[in-house]
Amino acid sequence: MAQTWQNLLAQPGPILADGAMGTMLFEAGLQFGDPPEVWNVVHPDVVRSIQRAYLEAGSQILLTNTFGGSRFRLGMHNLQNRVAELNRTAAILLRAEVEAAGGNALVAGDIGPSGEILAPLGTLEYADAVEGFAEQAAALVAGGVDLLWIETMSALEEMDAAFEGVRRVAPDLPIITTMTFDTHGRTMMGVTPEQAVKHLQGLGAAAVGGNCGNGPDELLAVIQKMQAVAPEAVLVAKSNAGIPELVQRKTVYRASPDTMGHYACEVHAAGARIVGGCCGNTPAHMAAMASALRGVPAHNSHRA
Repeated sequence: MAQTWQNLLAQPGPILADGAMGTMLFEAGLQFGDPPEVWNVVHPDVVRSIQRAYLEAGSQILLTNTFGGSRFRLGMHNLQNRVAELNRTAAILLRAEVEAAGGNALVAGDIGPSGEILAPLGTLEYADAVEGFAEQAAALVAGGVDLLWIETMSALEEMDAAFEGVRRVAPDLPIITTMTFDTHGRTMMGVTPEQAVKHLQGLGAAAVGGNCGNGPDELLAVIQKMQAVAPEAVLVAKSNAGIPELVQRKTVYRASPDTMGHYACEVHAAGARIVGGCCGNTPAHMAAMASALRGVPAHNSHRA
């Protein structure tokens, strides 16, 4: 029987998400500045092999290769007319890989930020943002996702627009939401972890947390602050593998799989039910997290 969000939450213990897609695609030959989403069509075998590796590492929730799949991001490459194709294909690819592995993981439709700033501070109108996110979400739903995952947001207004867009086309699917706290414990737009968790819970998010950022230590503090004000929330921690460094024109992340395994246990103990990795995390990092988390007693999981 296929896995569901409700069944996954009902199981004791931490839930392992996946690691980075972009990091792995760059290793496979994606050029800096090129849209990763096109690989869903031109190199589907590579995308599926990465997702297969995460499944084999123990990931229970995997994200589609659609972080920049909105009309806003794709428009930077004159690909705004391919939103439906690229997102639907991404969902179909991941669904096929999950089914081939036995159907025990969830397919999450990945929606990243627009890359723009909403009015009045910026030029993107709220209604246009809602429409763009709804378009992306509709294609992901058409491809067969189990839930939608809105990530790496800095502004609550943009999160509102993305959430509204998703709800417009998928009124019943669970929505997981994460923001990026990379500016002295706040998002770039000044949002605190406490503000974020309360606001996103108010929207009706199934799970709330942080991703990306400046590494495990910062995200650990974010989870601790969220847990303190919302102990009943299902919290998500998906940290980068350390702060990125540029070495010979390549981005390098220094946190080893063992380091991230230790982080996984720490952040779970702090209150995160869903633990995964963002930039720099590979299947080896996820396998180390899975191994480390297997030693955590089931009663340490605070919430179902």
